[in-house]
Amino acid sequence: LWQEGHTAHATSEEAMQESLKMLDVYAAFAENYMAMPVIKGEKTASERFPGAVNTYCIEAMMQDKKALQAGTSHFLGQHFSRGFNIKYLSAEDKEEFAWTTSWGASTRLIGGLIMTHSDDNGLVLPPKLAPAQVVILPIIHKEEDRATILAYCDSLAKELRDIRYHDQRLGVEMDTRELTGGEKAWSWVKKGVPIRVEIGNKEVARNSVFMGRRDKEYKDRQVVSRTEFLATIVNQLDEMQHNLFNRAKTFQEQNMAMITSLDDFYAYFKSDGGFALAHWNGDAEIEAKMKQELSVTIRCIPFSMQDKKGKCIFSGDDNAQMAIFAKAY
Repeated sequence: LWQEGHTAHATSEEAMQESLKMLDVYAAFAENYMAMPVIKGEKTASERFPGAVNTYCIEAMMQDKKALQAGTSHFLGQHFSRGFNIKYLSAEDKEEFAWTTSWGASTRLIGGLIMTHSDDNGLVLPPKLAPAQVVILPIIHKEEDRATILAYCDSLAKELRDIRYHDQRLGVEMDTRELTGGEKAWSWVKKGVPIRVEIGNKEVARNSVFMGRRDKEYKDRQVVSRTEFLATIVNQLDEMQHNLFNRAKTFQEQNMAMITSLDDFYAYFKSDGGFALAHWNGDAEIEAKMKQELSVTIRCIPFSMQDKKGKCIFSGDDNAQMAIFAKAY
């Protein structure tokens, strides 16, 4: 997974719009598909992409409270077009240097997905990104029951694959390995498949399924009629998608603190700190000192707090900007 783009524009305004538009695209993908909440903002000069005029980013909090830069978009001005002689023919029939952008996301999104949602039992996949949304587990104790149970599972799988989930057919796996029910179920828990369905003699006789969800405890399983299961599967998957996002968003909010003094700042990061919101006067020497002494960097100047000026906790200067500090990958 590596996605990167470069564009050239006739005006500075067009290039800036493209840079911010792509940042919105990355943020929407992270939140709407990965169920990973992010904070949009601008990098400081020391964290900026070399040669860029502005670097914009999305920052996510992992379960160890460290930050992950999950995507970046750069407004390059004319620095690279002049360096590489990138020109266009203007409406006035004159050669002009282009205004350029660069933006990208990489394999770190896979790590971000794992570190945002997974638990001690293994992988947890948001339904919108899962290769399969449902796995069917035939539970066969007697050989004479095999044909009946497998036929039931096959017909259920067919019905599920005919259901549309966000513009694609549901992905369905069926595990016919010669393993116990527990061994089968746990192997799919570790793989993070959103919904597990166990089918044995009881389920066939009752025209039902025994269902478990990956966003709940393993033992939190229930018998659901086949009709109800098929009718509610899309809603259940959407509920799981929302639950995963809300769980991660709550974690982020619970581990973000407003810091108003230097002593509190040091104490926060010498303990179990997460994201610290603090006013900073823009001094690169202060930024470097925090990195050296606490292994903390400014993750971004958040867009949502650009108007929240205040007193710098490091220097006492007024009219300082709000920044997000954190340890990071």
